Amino acid sequence: MAQTVAQPTATTPAVPAKLPLKAIAPWAAFFGILMLVLLYFVGAEQGATSVFNGTDVHEWVHDARHLLGFPCH
Repeated sequence: MAQTVAQPTATTPAVPAKLPLKAIAPWAAFFGILMLVLLYFVGAEQGATSVFNGTDVHEWVHDARHLLGFPCH
């Protein structure tokens, strides 16, 4: 026996789910800090504020530096 699927009608508008700011804020802070760390490694690592010795990090993010407009040569 075939099942029928109820189709939405024009009289029932779609209502987006409400997300409280308290639920989003920790994730926004986490991803904001993560983006700042990534921006540091792409834009400033191997410079005056180097965290790691050597050129490994520079080589890993070399193309991203050029893509984002950071000079490195």
